[in-house]
Amino acid sequence: MTAPTSANTPGSSARWAWPAIHPEGRKFILIAAAVTLFLAWMAWETLAWPMAGVTIWVAAFFRDPVRVTPQGDSLIISPADGLVTQIAMVPPPPELQGADALGSGPVTRVSIFMNVFDVHINRAPIAGTVTHRHYIAGAFLNADLDKASEENERQHFLIERHDRLRIGFTQIAGLVARRIVAHAKPGDHVEAGQRIGLIRFGSRVDVYLPAGTVPRVLSGQRTVAGETVIAEIGDTLERLGVAQ
Repeated sequence: MTAPTSANTPGSSARWAWPAIHPEGRKFILIAAAVTLFLAWMAWETLAWPMAGVTIWVAAFFRDPVRVTPQGDSLIISPADGLVTQIAMVPPPPELQGADALGSGPVTRVSIFMNVFDVHINRAPIAGTVTHRHYIAGAFLNADLDKASEENERQHFLIERHDRLRIGFTQIAGLVARRIVAHAKPGDHVEAGQRIGLIRFGSRVDVYLPAGTVPRVLSGQRTVAGETVIAEIGDTLERLGVAQ
């Protein structure tokens, strides 16, 4: 029997494998590489070298590394790489309200901001069935602003577990991002940590936790999609942090 892979094992092949490139990025990489080669062919070195750097950055942006997802029915996994910028009690978005969704009372929202250097593949926070997916065209404000949750281009998901517990999360486009890509659709069963979409070039993800669940993460902490446990269902222990 093969032993489970540990995310803390330096020699883990999953953690140290060369990352693949997401298919959404291939055309952008080809365009950037073609422009670089054209500039080099024209001997415009002062432009070719910076463009080569842009090509490398585009390839890095669309990297799709393997992640080692913690297993546990009560664990809620981060859907995004990035920085936790806000944790707040808020009503669910209108699209995720109702008896068959998150209700109408306040829930805990964890906001994770992805800068242009983060991995932008988004992953399912829990295992379950996608019951809602709702896209809204909108503005392209700075995704770090609180009102971005209500005004920016965004896509809401709702995942329901076997015991009918539900978790919502929202992909939000930012200043640079211009397209939200979703792979999971209503009716699909997803596993915790499974790839469900991406947002191009800088963005944010909001996670709406079940009532009575306190997040394990704090504002200012970084998360890794598919690996960081951001909450445990039923956990009510308040956590404090000290910057040092």
